[in-house]
Amino acid sequence: MVTLIAIVIMLACVVLAFFILVQNPKGGGLSGTFGSASSQIMGVKQSGDVMEKGTWYTMSIIAGLAIVSVMFFSSPKERMGGKQPANTGAPAQQQQAPAN
Repeated sequence: MVTLIAIVIMLACVVLAFFILVQNPKGGGLSGTFGSASSQIMGVKQSGDVMEKGTWYTMSIIAGLAIVSVMFFSSPKERMGGKQPANTGAPAQQQQAPAN
């Protein structure tokens, strides 16, 4: 089950990267310096909203799947069948041979 969730998370990450790369830049930054007036005139206003919502939804899906995936991990005790490992106590003391 963890493998399936990991694959879905990876696919969602690819979709998130797509949404981020396709969006038009909203800030001035370097694109404003080099004259982005043509993209503002010819650009579509409504697609920015769809891309932004897609980014938020995809990010929410990734976060939710990451939280859900924790439920499928087993603790070390469960992997050992509920038994404690034999060497969990204090470190063994070495006995020294009596001096001659």
